[in-house]
Amino acid sequence: MPSTIPEILKIIPLGGLGEIGKNTMVISYGNDMILVDAGLAFPTDEMLGVDLVLPDISFLVENQSKLKGLAITHGHEDHIGGIPFILKEMSIPVIYGPALALGLLEGKLKEGGLEDRTSLRQVRPREKVKIGCFEVQFIRCTHSIADSFSLIIKTPVGTLIHTGDFKFDFTPVDGELFDIASLTAAADEGVLLLMSDSTNTEREGYTPSEKTVWNKLNEVFANAKQRIIVTTFASNVHRVRQVLQAALKYDRKVCILGRSMLNLAGIARELGYMTFPDGLLLPVDQIKKLPMEKVVILTTGSQGEPLSALTRIANDEHKQIKIVKGDTVIISATPIPGNERSVANTINALFTRGAEVIYGRDSGVHVSGHACREEQKLMINLCQPKFFMPIHGEYRMLVSHCELATQCGIPEENTFVLENGDVLEVTADSARKEGHVKAGLILVDSSRHWHINDAIVEDRRHLSEDGLVTVALTLDHERRVLAGPDVNLKGVILPRGIPAEEFVIKVQAVVKAIIDDRSVMDKMEDRELRTHLTAALGKYFDERMRANPLVQILLHNVSVDADKIGKFKRPPTTTSR
Repeated sequence: MPSTIPEILKIIPLGGLGEIGKNTMVISYGNDMILVDAGLAFPTDEMLGVDLVLPDISFLVENQSKLKGLAITHGHEDHIGGIPFILKEMSIPVIYGPALALGLLEGKLKEGGLEDRTSLRQVRPREKVKIGCFEVQFIRCTHSIADSFSLIIKTPVGTLIHTGDFKFDFTPVDGELFDIASLTAAADEGVLLLMSDSTNTEREGYTPSEKTVWNKLNEVFANAKQRIIVTTFASNVHRVRQVLQAALKYDRKVCILGRSMLNLAGIARELGYMTFPDGLLLPVDQIKKLPMEKVVILTTGSQGEPLSALTRIANDEHKQIKIVKGDTVIISATPIPGNERSVANTINALFTRGAEVIYGRDSGVHVSGHACREEQKLMINLCQPKFFMPIHGEYRMLVSHCELATQCGIPEENTFVLENGDVLEVTADSARKEGHVKAGLILVDSSRHWHINDAIVEDRRHLSEDGLVTVALTLDHERRVLAGPDVNLKGVILPRGIPAEEFVIKVQAVVKAIIDDRSVMDKMEDRELRTHLTAALGKYFDERMRANPLVQILLHNVSVDADKIGKFKRPPTTTSR
């Protein structure tokens, strides 16, 4: 009888590695496959017109018959925000997760009419669920959102630990401690692979407890003479809870601006993650009638999002709330990489309008939800894994985390830095990177529910930096020029001392040198001619301007004999630059 070859466990990140956000992990064995989280990311400043960034799920769609379920670690957008988009393409048999995450997800699915594409099942701390050939145990961890879990995943080849986002907070505001006992129990049985959060791996020491924020909030509320405006991540239940407690203590009413934050407050209250009396929250039209010293405005916009309430307030564009000199604004968050400039612009605008702004890592009004280096060492030493794979972080963070694992005694050859799409093959006694699946970005314009091609975003960036040059030509049936070249400039910064009209003549000369060459015109089809003209103009702009404007060649063909009507040319055309 021929011997059967054992299946190999495959770990395949589709998002979250080499970047911040869109955390999406596939774990596969034979014909069984599970997902751990399915998140989104927010666009960088260069992604013009993009609202959301999603992982390419082509691999999931191609293998959807193998997918047995999805395990959610917690309710942040970079871990659950991609689920509705996946469900538009395919179904997921069952989604397991904590109550708060499922409460947030349920609203998204109802809004999109996707409830019938999956089944939601709530899990409790230490609960074990069977998903295909995998047994997944959800254990409590501490993070910046309530109801966060790490996962202990038993597979046919050994036990995996997926930390999710975590820190070791020994004085959590909700009293829910990290379940270290379950980690050590798994370690006693043997951990094959640890996949650990890398976000703060460049920061020494320990992340402060969420409870330390209360002291600073209490101080600010005690000293504020007028209105207090607080912004934080909408999903940071612990922070929102503390702001509401401070408002109660100092007899202030609270107005929440931003649908996502208002929804979260309602869901968290319904599920018991925060409590506050009726009457504490007031709509904006009622809050405006109160004295300034009795008001707290809790708002979205901690990342400088252009359409968020805080950004509109800062830019004096909000219809109902205007900054008044003496307002105190608390920015209880740190910028996600890529958002630094947007946040700085918002802070500058608030200062300009007379607000006192409390912000920054050393202000005391924010602590991270992610482990620093000493906590990451603690996680590695508690789990004592055979193999180590850093997750959730930019590439340099992953490399640094592997170096940390080596310091903790894991052989360097047993640590693995992966990129999205890489495949880590694992057996009971070996692990290696082997192969790659399709993984990339899906860019979304959510206002129109469109996916945006990478090339379109690149064109938009190109236009924003160097402008547009359009060249129009009309050709007859023998490819002789009937009209043009007409040159149009949009947003092009010209060389110093050269008027626009003179520059247009120079550009026309480059084009004429090509179109007057019959050997070129006779042998080139329209597509080839466009490419040739674009390359020639690109070279000219690079040499003369050290710039690279987007070039658009417009060719119009007419079935007219130029000899019968005579050639004609229009005067050079320019537009505002």
